[in-house]
Formats: sequence, C-alpha cells, structure tokens
Amino acid sequence: MNHKSNKLQLVKLGIDTQHEFIIYMHADCFVCKSEGFETQAQVLVSFNNHSIVAALNVVHSNILKSHEASLSESAWKALGVKEGDIVNLSHLAPVTSLTYVRSKIHGNPLKPEEIHEIITDIVAGKYSNIHLSSFVTASARNNLSIDEIISLTKSMIETGKQLHWDYPVVMDKHSVGGIPGNRTTPIVVAIVAAAGLVIPKTSSRAITSPAGTADTVETMTTVELTMSKMREVVAKEGGCMAWGGTLDISPADDIIIGVERALDIDPGGQMIASVLSKKAAVGATHVLIDIPVGPTAKIRSNQEFLKLKEYFALVGKAVGIHVLVLKTDGNQPVGKGIGPALEAKDILAIFNNEKDFSIDLKNKSIELAGTILELGHKASLGKGEALARKILESGAAFKKFLAICEAQGGFHLPPTAKYTHDVVATQSGIVTEIDNRNLAKIAKLAGAPHDPAAGIEFFARLGTHVTPGQPLYRIHAIAKGELEYSLAYAKTIPHVVKLDTKE
Repeated sequence: MNHKSNKLQLVKLGIDTQHEFIIYMHADCFVCKSEGFETQAQVLVSFNNHSIVAALNVVHSNILKSHEASLSESAWKALGVKEGDIVNLSHLAPVTSLTYVRSKIHGNPLKPEEIHEIITDIVAGKYSNIHLSSFVTASARNNLSIDEIISLTKSMIETGKQLHWDYPVVMDKHSVGGIPGNRTTPIVVAIVAAAGLVIPKTSSRAITSPAGTADTVETMTTVELTMSKMREVVAKEGGCMAWGGTLDISPADDIIIGVERALDIDPGGQMIASVLSKKAAVGATHVLIDIPVGPTAKIRSNQEFLKLKEYFALVGKAVGIHVLVLKTDGNQPVGKGIGPALEAKDILAIFNNEKDFSIDLKNKSIELAGTILELGHKASLGKGEALARKILESGAAFKKFLAICEAQGGFHLPPTAKYTHDVVATQSGIVTEIDNRNLAKIAKLAGAPHDPAAGIEFFARLGTHVTPGQPLYRIHAIAKGELEYSLAYAKTIPHVVKLDTKE
C-alpha cells in the first residue's frame, strides 16, 4: 500500500456523533477508490504518530471535495487535529486481540497476557466503538472472574501514566454510585486535607448518572488539571479535586467508560478495575469504597454487596492498595440536588451552614471523612466522626475547600437554570419508597449533566408526610423543550415517589 498517496486534507463540518468516531469522504475520493473503502468500513486515521479507528461515511454532495475529508466532533478531539491538517488513511490491520474478545463472548476465560493485549490495543486506538462495545458487553454481568479482574486492573494501570508521591500515606475514596445526589467527595476532601492528610482526588464524569463528581466540582472550579498542576495543588493544599480524564492515568478506562455511558451500563468487574486502576495509578495507598445498597440502587442486595466487598479487597491487595469498603444507605437520594449545579449548591449550603441544608448529605460526608481519618491514623478508632464534624462545623473545611479551588484555577458560584416545574403530590400520605433510577432518568432528560444547571431538587424524603399540592420534587432545565420532555416522562411514572395513603 502506498501510504504517501493516502493523504486527505481535513475540513470541519461540525457533525456531533456523540462517542462514535466517523470519517467522511466524498464518493469520488481517490483514496476510497484506490483502497476499495466502502461505507461503514473501519479506517485507520493517522496524524503525527497518533491513530484512531473510524467508521467511513460516504458523501455524495458537494460539501466535501475529492481531496478532502472530515471527522465527527469526538474524532477531531481524540486525534488532536485541526482544520487544514493532513491525515493519512489506511486499512485497519488485523487486530489479533479481537480473537480473545470473540472467545470471551463464547464464555471462555481470558489469560492475563490476552487481557493485556486487548487493553494495549484499546489504548493504541485499534478498537472501533463496535469492538469496544463487544468487549464491554462480553465482560458484563458476572462474566469476569477475580483473576480476570486483577489482570484487567493491572493492564489498565500499566498502559497509562502513574503518579508517585513522597508521602508515606496517600488517601482516596470512591463511591460506586447508583444513588442520586451522592456528592460527598468535595466535603470529604476538604475535611481530610484540613486534618493534614494527603488526598489527591481524581474523579470521573457521569457514566449512567445525572452528575459525576468532576461534573459537579467543575461548576465551582477548574477540574481539567495537568499532572504538574495536580502535583502543585496537592503540595500546596494537601488535596485536589481533578477530572482523571486529562491525566492519562488508566487511559483505557476513559475509553471504556465512554462506551459504557453510551450503553448506559456499568458492569461490576469492569467497575472494580476502573476504580482501582485509577486509584493505583494516582498513587493512593489507602482507599475507602462507598457502596450504597438499596432496591433501586446500583447494588440491590446484601449478597451482591458482600461479593463486591470481597473483590475490591482482593484486587486492592493485588495492586498494593489497602481497601476498606463501607456499606451505606441506598434507599433514597442523599442530598436534595440531583445534577451538577444543584449538587454543588447542596455542598455550599453545608459548608455555609445555610438554612435547610441536606442533613443526610452532611452526616454521610462526616461518616466517610471520619472513616478516612481513622484509616490514616489522624483519629483513633471510633473517634473519626467527631473530629470530622469539628473540622466541618468550625469552618476549617470550607476554608480548605476554597483554598483548593483557588489553587486549581479560582472559585465561582454554580449556575442556575432558567426554567423550573414542581411535581406535586396528588393525595395525602407518607413517603415509603423512592425509585432512584427513574428519578435520575428524569434529571437526565431535563438536561443533566450536559447542562450543568439542569436536574432535580428533591423534597420527599422517606417518612415525610405530604398533602395534595405539596412539591415532591422540582425539575430544573435551561430550555422549555427539555423541561417539557422531562416532565412528559415524569407523568408516565407517577409512582417515582410511593405513598402510604392509609390513615
């Protein structure tokens, strides 16, 4: 193949295909003709020693000339190109690790070297989104053994950058999610750093939820930190709140998460590998894992919790991390806010001790921070929560939070949505059950997390007595269309908040 002749000039068309990598070429393009590329062919697109795999879409109009090509927005970003750049196009060479993926689809276990080759190829950009989806779904549910999860975790660590600190103890925490409004991290980081422990917290954006920690913190400060900037912030303040996606730690995880987000799944085995590969790569020595358990949470049974607890401990030990797993309440939203800005406002209300702050979010944050203080030997066993509460209520935690924000790029207040609508009770009763999954879906349909100000304010805590016309939750949206779209779905599921109407 003559690669010198397979070059096309990029033109920006501004086509958003979400996470799909697409390349657009004219039907008369000489590359299409010479290489026999057909629509939906997997094409290797290369620029400056970096490549992605993109599906070909053929254009018959005059928006592209025969010597031009365009990319979907996600492909532009992934390849790191700009309009006018010249890319090289070639057939995708056979990817041998796909035979291992096919084997896994048929239920066969993967060897450590096979998993490593799969992850290496994913990071190298050799997998199309179709191939990635196949790997994710083949590994979903309970299809990964503990040995496979350990191998997956190690491979994800080894194929990215790793941070090393000059501190003997480096703390971290993570929640497996599944519960709306569970935004404890900014409060916990502030308390733990104010107590003198080191906690370089990296977080993900939302996968299946209305907000990830990075989405929420981004409404108040910069989260896209370089490795050197992260080191600078931690050296100065003892902690940070960064988005892990910019640090090139466990890069395979960010790629896989993009596919999981599109599929709206978060498989257990891959979740463990995702969490602990990031924690190991960021240099953590001690990690607290928060697992909410409830009927509409991600983890629904005690049996499932116990298995995850065991697996987290085993994988943590295999990669050199002391892991402590905590079971928490997964029956209802933790805070009032569901969505990036609304969750940020919950956090600020607690820091400022404002009227009507979320007591559940405050107490859970104190519980988690207290456990970390004990884990890091800043408090004796059973005394951690008291110390955490003192640091929070004295204002020391808020002072540290603002200092971290300033170090990361400055503090700003979260935005407010233009449109709201209250969903009210139609009869009297006591709240007995909350459908967390559908509540989260309503918030996502309102625009969260893509629109930071969108989401839900939730008022109907378990045990609350409500009367007709009393607000159960308030939908926030930045556009009327999204508000109406979310509200239309909410009306199809009137029992998101279930009431006991017996007098």
